[in-house]
Amino acid sequence: MTDEISPTPSGAAEPDQPVDEPVDELLPWWHSPLNLALVLLTAVVLAAGIGYVVGNNRALADPGPTDIGFLQDMRVHHEQAVQMSLVYLDRPDTAPALQTTAREILVGQNLEIGRMIQLLRGFGASEVNETDVAMAWMGEPVALDRMPGLATEDDIDALRRAVGSDADEVFVALMTAHHQGGVHMAEHAAEHAEVDEVRRMARAMAMVQAEEIEEMATLLAASQQG
Repeated sequence: MTDEISPTPSGAAEPDQPVDEPVDELLPWWHSPLNLALVLLTAVVLAAGIGYVVGNNRALADPGPTDIGFLQDMRVHHEQAVQMSLVYLDRPDTAPALQTTAREILVGQNLEIGRMIQLLRGFGASEVNETDVAMAWMGEPVALDRMPGLATEDDIDALRRAVGSDADEVFVALMTAHHQGGVHMAEHAAEHAEVDEVRRMARAMAMVQAEEIEEMATLLAASQQG
């Protein structure tokens, strides 16, 4: 009579089963290139979902120089705000409340970049400023890398080197100046753009960035008192 082999009890480990390796410490989400790519993809998808898609250009009014110039230049402006937010979020021992603001800027301005790209595509215009001159559309021509509020490479390097409360102060100073420059550009576009959607977008940008300037000042003061 053949002996029956008892099945392995449920939950018991099989013989010679490899032992799970220890799980590596998880890094913050913004350290992952995949997560950042997903943020950008989400921006484009959300923009497309609300109508800023190629092929929808017939639903848009004809743009003027302000519409095109504002979208192209503000895209560049936003990209640096995203960069500075990422640098700050990588600094150790910074204020949690300011970290939250940096994340909001990172996500919010990425979403707006997606909206601007889709509008430019809808207008049949280049997605980037292909010249070295910015802000000619508002009568204030300046080198593209000298737009109001843009930080220099030395500024960003200083943020990279800062830690703790010093990083908080550098981030707030740089982002405040950056937002002030953005508000200046957005307010002009809100008044002079031809397309209703561009005017609404510019007004919203000016309002949100002005609010964030006040919020950052309040949060920095609170972190210094604590």
